[in-house]
Amino acid sequence: MRTDIFARLDREPEPPKIEVPRMTRTRLALFGGTLAFYLAIVVAVLLSTWLVTLDWKIMLFRPYQQWQRLHAFLDYYVVLGQRGPTAVMVAAWLGWRSWRQHTLRPLLCLGAALLLLNATVGAVKLGLGRLGPHYATQVGSAELFAGGDIFPSGHTANAVVTWGILAYLATTPRARRYLSALSAVVALGVGLTTVYLGTHWLSDVLLGWAAGLVVLLALPWCEPVLAVAEAWILGVRDRLREQLRSRRRLVPSLPVASGGPLPGLFPQRPAGAEEPVREAVGAGSGRGPAARSGTARAGQPLAAPRTHAAHGTHHAVRAERSPVGPAGSRRPPHSRPVTGG
Repeated sequence: MRTDIFARLDREPEPPKIEVPRMTRTRLALFGGTLAFYLAIVVAVLLSTWLVTLDWKIMLFRPYQQWQRLHAFLDYYVVLGQRGPTAVMVAAWLGWRSWRQHTLRPLLCLGAALLLLNATVGAVKLGLGRLGPHYATQVGSAELFAGGDIFPSGHTANAVVTWGILAYLATTPRARRYLSALSAVVALGVGLTTVYLGTHWLSDVLLGWAAGLVVLLALPWCEPVLAVAEAWILGVRDRLREQLRSRRRLVPSLPVASGGPLPGLFPQRPAGAEEPVREAVGAGSGRGPAARSGTARAGQPLAAPRTHAAHGTHHAVRAERSPVGPAGSRRPPHSRPVTGG
């Protein structure tokens, strides 16, 4: 039995019993409070309240010019909120967990969370059409319905969901606390970094935090659907395996003795066997004196082939015919030898 740290990386012999989060009263209260905060931010921006004024003050302050030394580092740090790189990293980790624990739930939870995030955040982005700070046209305006797509902040919402799903899928309370704190720090840092770089308003970031948290809090409602999907996928996998096994059983195996001939397309004649007698061309028709004379009667030996003399030599009559191809015979024609008579 292995006792080192690498023993925890091995596959478990059977699926562990993992408690699935439920929609408790605490979670339901957090979901309602976050949804109310979400709607309050949207209304504050629509009405161009003090929140829009604060957006403009921060934008005109230009933090990326005030603290230029942080610019190079934060350009790389903001990648932790991009959907492509973060989804690949988290999917690789959850895929290993799925293999180790004999379950598809981690990957299905990630897929469901990203689907809900794209549907909700994408709809609000396209519906409100807010322009970013670098494309603003009128000072003090909310820049809504102008063809933009930055409200709410996709980087911030994606950071909350992608890193928060690790805390949601934690198997122990201790791991859940640590991962929740880590995901919160990463999501806060990504949101504030977008404000520093001038790519988002502060209200965009606030709404992005709320949008990501709403998706995470709503995941327990998706658990029954994910369980049905997992059972269906595993059932299809088992049926495919059974079909492959049945096909392998139907294919016969031909054992070959050591040193023996390999099975081929044409049967091989054993050594020492006589070559079958082949009938001469034209003998099967049964017509003409050559056919009648060449046919063996019952109890009589076969007649020897006829010969004729030509210039003092004897030539046997050839029974085969030269091979004929599509363009005619390949053997050159020759004249019959002339006899002395």
